[in-house]
Amino acid sequence: MPKSYTTIQGDNWDLIAYKCYQGWGGEKLTSALIEANSLYADIVIFPAGYTLSIPEVYIPAPKTLPPWMR
Repeated sequence: MPKSYTTIQGDNWDLIAYKCYQGWGGEKLTSALIEANSLYADIVIFPAGYTLSIPEVYIPAPKTLPPWMR
């Protein structure tokens, strides 16, 4: 998982979260991403060149797993 992300023209918070947290819930972690980059919270669609901090997030393991994942 990258520690920072440099925006490209047209990025938005959901898309950035999806790109940076693939396999970890992606866009469900948008709020953590915005909190870590509160300076840019008022931007909806990013221009190119903003460097955002990507916070580490704790994702608890599911309490039950399907048989093929045990």
